Amino acid sequence: MTERDVLVIGGGPAGAAAAIVAAEAGARVTVFEKGLPGRDKICGDGLTPRAVAALDQLGVDLGDAHRIDGLRMVANRTVRQLDWPGIPPFPAHGAVWPRRRLDLRLMELADKAGAELRWEHEATPVLDGRRVVGVSANGQEWRGDLVVVAAGAPGAVARLLGAERDQREPFGLAIRTYAESPRHAERYLEACLTLRDESGTAVPGYGWIFPAGDGTVNIGVGALSTMRGFKKLNLNRLQDSYRSLVQESWGLGPDLERPRAWRLPMSTVRRHGPGWVAIGDAAGLVNPMNGEGIDYGLESGMLAAELFLEDPITVPVRYDRIIGERFDAFLRTGRRFSFLIGHPTLLRTGLRFAVGTQGIANVTLQVMGNLVDSSTPGVGGVTMRVADRLLGLADPVLRATRAAA
Repeated sequence: MTERDVLVIGGGPAGAAAAIVAAEAGARVTVFEKGLPGRDKICGDGLTPRAVAALDQLGVDLGDAHRIDGLRMVANRTVRQLDWPGIPPFPAHGAVWPRRRLDLRLMELADKAGAELRWEHEATPVLDGRRVVGVSANGQEWRGDLVVVAAGAPGAVARLLGAERDQREPFGLAIRTYAESPRHAERYLEACLTLRDESGTAVPGYGWIFPAGDGTVNIGVGALSTMRGFKKLNLNRLQDSYRSLVQESWGLGPDLERPRAWRLPMSTVRRHGPGWVAIGDAAGLVNPMNGEGIDYGLESGMLAAELFLEDPITVPVRYDRIIGERFDAFLRTGRRFSFLIGHPTLLRTGLRFAVGTQGIANVTLQVMGNLVDSSTPGVGGVTMRVADRLLGLADPVLRATRAAA
């Protein structure tokens, strides 16, 4: 049996961030990743200014990424192109970086920091009563003071720890592929907020094109589970429908790979317990209004490691409290908003409002860029705090009248 300080299940951005911070400070860290080096992760590949700030804290060189200066929002005939606002501590730029390169870079930094990387190891927590005391993988067992769960969308690990998605809350589905485009070097993400399925039903979600700067763009669509007929939604057809809208304007070539879909967790019933914490997607830290979670994954991983270095014994409780103070109100508002726009009439009204004026569009930009949390100053922060209170009052009615999925 091997003794370590920190055991990390999952080698994505969240897990790698935790490993980098802990290992750089001298902690004995092992990361268990079930895939191979350079494995792909289905994702939009977009990095918000918030994610760029976190990567900068980790010392990640973004020279291999494509710089993004803002977001172009499309709602029917309304088009608004806005620059990232540069609200401190976040820079006025984001990036697009395919996950196979981003994730590998982060794991390389974890290795350089002194973390032990165990590729092709699917780890399972080891419990002593209710306390997690280590992990088992590939017929071996490791013991550690803290197990960091960074395994992504809830699965076997979450079921074992009682950290599954809250079934009362919404979740998302998304699909993406890559295509060549002469506009691949543009510095604006494009998001179409007015999606419809093959029957003409308005879809709460959006379609995107993220220029990668390497001759290709990432093109995809995402939808929320609060829409009418969600269980019958065909993501491939929705992707085809969106592609037809942007085919000519972006000069898209054929798909470079088969479109691939994934689930977006947006809640969890538990994100900590004796001897363990969940970070990133495993903790439900995904913005319901854009499906983005890389930045939250990086921040939560760094926080878990920092708290461990301060006091290993109290990590789980302190981590849960700080994450709650920082993100819970905003993410709760997003989940409630998803029930609101699950009503087709309210969805159409809300989209017109979201981009109807420059001032409101600026707030929408902050929301889409994950630039709002409990500490956000100015109009964006005030708007979200007011929305949290108002949607809290409306939430019981919105849930009771939600359309059948």
